[in-house]
Amino acid sequence: MRVKLTGALAGVGCAALALGVAELVSLLTGPRSSPLVAVGGAVVDATPEWAKEFAIRTFGQNDKLALLAGTGTFLLLFSVVLGVVAVRRPRLGYAGLALFGLLGLAAAVTRPGAGPAAALPTLLGVAAAGIALRLILRAPAPTGPGRDVDRRGVLLAFGAAALTGGAGFTLARRDSAVPKVTLPKPVSPAATATDLGIPELSTFVTSNRDFYRVDTALVVPRLNPDTYRLRIKGRVGKAMTLSYQDLLDRPLVEREITLTCVSNEVGGELAGTARWLGVPVAELLREAAPQPGADQVVSRSSDGWTAGTPTSVLLDGRDALLAVGMNGQPLPLEHGFPVRMIVPGLYGYVSATKWLTELELSTFADFDPYWVRRGWAKQAPIKTFSRIDTPRPLSRPKSGMVTVAGVAWAQHRGVDRVEVRVDGGAWHEATLGAVVSTDTWRQWVWRWEATPGRHTLEVRATDHTGAVQPEERRPPFPDGATGWHSVVVTAG
Repeated sequence: MRVKLTGALAGVGCAALALGVAELVSLLTGPRSSPLVAVGGAVVDATPEWAKEFAIRTFGQNDKLALLAGTGTFLLLFSVVLGVVAVRRPRLGYAGLALFGLLGLAAAVTRPGAGPAAALPTLLGVAAAGIALRLILRAPAPTGPGRDVDRRGVLLAFGAAALTGGAGFTLARRDSAVPKVTLPKPVSPAATATDLGIPELSTFVTSNRDFYRVDTALVVPRLNPDTYRLRIKGRVGKAMTLSYQDLLDRPLVEREITLTCVSNEVGGELAGTARWLGVPVAELLREAAPQPGADQVVSRSSDGWTAGTPTSVLLDGRDALLAVGMNGQPLPLEHGFPVRMIVPGLYGYVSATKWLTELELSTFADFDPYWVRRGWAKQAPIKTFSRIDTPRPLSRPKSGMVTVAGVAWAQHRGVDRVEVRVDGGAWHEATLGAVVSTDTWRQWVWRWEATPGRHTLEVRATDHTGAVQPEERRPPFPDGATGWHSVVVTAG
């Protein structure tokens, strides 16, 4: 039993050292070359849609943390088995270590944009673990086959892992803040609407801290604004390369725009409104002169993620932006610093590319972006949605006058009417909050004379075209969820 325990500790110590060295080296070669991140990214790419939807429903915006925790747990179990086996059969232990290295190596070098240097973290991490394992298993076992475990070697492996991991964490924290950037004032400031100020109602403008985040980046990219370049290429008459300063030197406009994730379920919170500062996309496209037939603009992130936006949408007069600011500040790292796309009226997976490095004029026939290759619709205008924020589901409001309030959105069409009903009865029109454009959500409120007992509240919205939000509930895949949101409460 003692042999198994010390062997398990030896395996964990070697694995910890491998990861510590790999993470430290990845600070030089790029965080995506970390074997843990690379393997996690490969898992994300290979995840089927039903599993992705389950992860978002279950873990929400913590889905990446859950994936990394799961990967770490698997690695822990693998290292325990490796250590126990290595004590009895050292060759099998080294073979297991080599297998671990091959998996990390294959994931790292096949990530989008990976170069030869992406192999270094895994190679050096496995080499360090191999040396540690050699030192730990340095003497034959006193009885039976296998090797004896040098407990001092185990402690040294854990100590070295702590040193390398601590050094990597310290250096990563030093590089984690948004570089100091002074944003110019907009030539066209945003107008804003008065917030209704109702408790538990979503504020009209969502703070940077509370704004939802959904993307495939396990590690947030950190781009240096001094070396940043945006390339506009493909089917254009004039290819362009712009620096971050080039973008800041252009006339910037500020607009309040609501973004929505296609994975948002009925009643979900994967939507938010911010005040975005940026360069109008249409101006850049006109300078680049798209060629006839170039009906898709492929936007690429620094981590290789792609989205495809209809060229016609970007040129139809809406406030599509290359955003550099969010709510009066430079973009936060997790929301796309230094530059991201914002396109009113389209779900994020076909428009809202973060950490933007490239716009390529192409066609829908020639290229399928990241999520389209996984079965999602090529074109995805946002559907009309409404949500009850208060009272909360299963709450127990006092009988009498109850405030029912929420938000509704139909970006780039606008919300014309919101209605609420109780227990399947008649629809009652809610009072709408002010808006500054059709590109934002709209707050609404309705006063309900609640009677004692259990009640079901439902809400629906009508957009400016007269189309009523459909009742039938459908899941987000492949082009966005539909259905009326409802909450059940018990009035006292």
